[in-house]
Amino acid sequence: MMGGKGGRLRAVFDCMVFLQGAARERCASGICLQLVDSGVIDLCVSDEIIAEIRDVFKRPRVRRKFSALTDEFVDRFLAALLDRTSPVRGVPRVFVYERDPKDEPYINLAIAAKADIRKRTQM
Repeated sequence: MMGGKGGRLRAVFDCMVFLQGAARERCASGICLQLVDSGVIDLCVSDEIIAEIRDVFKRPRVRRKFSALTDEFVDRFLAALLDRTSPVRGVPRVFVYERDPKDEPYINLAIAAKADIRKRTQM
């Protein structure tokens, strides 16, 4: 059984999915964002995740690589994202990941949101 709204797959995306999907709509990350837009995926976000997306999108090095990421584009992208996602407020820090603390907010969000977990299978 899927845990999202209306039986949709409930998911949490890493910041790189947002960056790659925003910069290149026809890549795998762009398709993931299209699945959110079309209602297939119930994407969960937190204030911490939105803040990281905004920070990463505004970094000079990232902007040099992806010139489409103007301030206006970032504002529109985040507004559209917030319209299509399920915000989770007050995500507790239940998982500590000392090896890569930048991943902690995503893992803790997935736990709090009860995101669907899929086991990878080899093809």
